[in-house]
Amino acid sequence: MTTSPAVGTPFPDIALETPEGGSVRASDFAGRKLVVFFYPKDDTPGCTTENLDFTALKPEFEAAGVALLGVSKDPAKKHLKFIEKHALTVPLATDAEENGLSDALGIWTEKQNYGRTYMGMVRTTYLIGPDGTIAQVWDKVKVKGHALAVLEAAKAL
Repeated sequence: MTTSPAVGTPFPDIALETPEGGSVRASDFAGRKLVVFFYPKDDTPGCTTENLDFTALKPEFEAAGVALLGVSKDPAKKHLKFIEKHALTVPLATDAEENGLSDALGIWTEKQNYGRTYMGMVRTTYLIGPDGTIAQVWDKVKVKGHALAVLEAAKAL
């Protein structure tokens, strides 16, 4: 298992697929602050709440000069349906490739639920500075109040 990169180290610059069929990577945001939040699955209660919270605060993130990007392993078509269903304005990306970004960060890992073992995404958020280094990490995120806490930290950076 890969360990998550430490605060102060460069955020991995691995391309992710966008719902429109393009690609996005951290270096596309060079010179800006960036929040990348990883969540397990589109259209599940916690993940929907998290995406809605970031969407609600998006104008404040933008006013603070902070870009947002939500990431899961869901396919691009599923992201499009999720965005449409909930009127999400935060850009989403797909990390479906094996040995992709979530693998490099060590957050695609073995999980257990009701005695079943499976691979899954650990809900994790990264605040990346304008220089491309990791400024703060929230791991095993609890959704309630999370987007606001991230906004406050991003403003303080």
